[in-house]
Amino acid sequence: MKNRILLILIVVLAIGAGWLLFMRKRENSSRRTEHPSVVFEPSVSSSEPHSDSSSRVRVPAYQSASQIDKLEPTLPPAQFVGKTRAAYQAAKEIPQTLAQLPCYCECDQAFGHKSLQSCFVDDHASQCAVCVDEALLAYKLQKEDKLPPEQVREVIIEKYSAQP
Repeated sequence: MKNRILLILIVVLAIGAGWLLFMRKRENSSRRTEHPSVVFEPSVSSSEPHSDSSSRVRVPAYQSASQIDKLEPTLPPAQFVGKTRAAYQAAKEIPQTLAQLPCYCECDQAFGHKSLQSCFVDDHASQCAVCVDEALLAYKLQKEDKLPPEQVREVIIEKYSAQP
């Protein structure tokens, strides 16, 4: 009798988990179509003069400077530790810059994110080394190297597009 109840409970939980995954996937796919203001730069040419179209790399979505007037707030850095906390602190301090940067974990396709800043409005970045490393690099480039967002974006694209 106990085994039968346990089996029924497992089946019910499996069905519930499947339903939740289906709903989340459906929500994410509908969210991707809701962001017409997102800038998609489909490719960046290689610096080689005789490169063909096979050497072109997709640049994930980012927002233009004119689209960043109403950004969602990022999560408080105090919720995290170590390098992740530093990245959430950077996102809190330079959200306009991060909004103008593509995120190379390609969450624009997977989750409908508009930019790197979108990764920090929830706990996505806390589970993604790419988001954390990009945000910390952007912070260094802006605060220490005094680069404007456009140049920060160029550095990010160059660095992350070159990686396999």
